[in-house]
Amino acid sequence: MEQQENKKVLAGILAIVLGGFGVHKFILGYTKAGIIQIIITIVTCGIGSVLGLIEGIIYLTKSDEEFYKTYQQGTKEWF
Repeated sequence: MEQQENKKVLAGILAIVLGGFGVHKFILGYTKAGIIQIIITIVTCGIGSVLGLIEGIIYLTKSDEEFYKTYQQGTKEWF
């Protein structure tokens, strides 16, 4: 359970701080989604970073169990 919480907090904080670079996607093992996030950010001249901010907030407001089931066991790459 401790590892689940650490990954949730790490992914949430990285999504808020470096969301435009898709770092949180790579942490969760979603390489394709991470690359797409980088492309979106470049194409929109940085506006795509807002997606990372939103995802970070969503990650941090979920319970540890819900986060684990949705993003680590499941394969929900976006929101």
